[in-house]
Amino acid sequence: MAQPGSTTSVQFNVGIDRSKWWIVALVGAALVVIALIMFGHLMAATIASTLVIGALLIVAGVFQIAHAFAERGWGGFALSLLVGLLYLATGLSLSANPVAGSLALTLLFAAFLLASGVVRIVLAFRFWHMWGWLLFLSGVIGILAGLVIMTGYPMTGLWVLGFVVAVDLFIHGLWWISFGFMLRGAH
Repeated sequence: MAQPGSTTSVQFNVGIDRSKWWIVALVGAALVVIALIMFGHLMAATIASTLVIGALLIVAGVFQIAHAFAERGWGGFALSLLVGLLYLATGLSLSANPVAGSLALTLLFAAFLLASGVVRIVLAFRFWHMWGWLLFLSGVIGILAGLVIMTGYPMTGLWVLGFVVAVDLFIHGLWWISFGFMLRGAH
């Protein structure tokens, strides 16, 4: 048992060479810098995010369509083909007009925040004894975020996706920096 004022060394194995802690921290620093650049160019980040989503949907659509034709005997050909065509059409639409695509994605995102916020609030009462108040708070924040996006629509459609991606990269980068310095201090 540790005595008051004593320090304890924690041993852990994460599969990363601790002497390369600085590479881990550098990854985090790069993500933070990219996030800060994105915060300064939210509309460009939103358009770029829309184009990436469009490209990914095109690739998914091509693979889904190829799968539909390659596995015709399994009984799901028509539905598999339909899903592939929907992916492809959506991806092409987002890529052809990324501004309109970002508006549509933002509206969909706001609707998701509202719906998931309501679900979290309902679940919070069921799990109140297990920090349900935190789930309740999460639901309220989700609903408020969805309402803020919807009340500012269509202008929010020009910056929300970029903002969300920038926040994600910033927080993820901070974690990598923290992890790198934790590796540095580990014995």
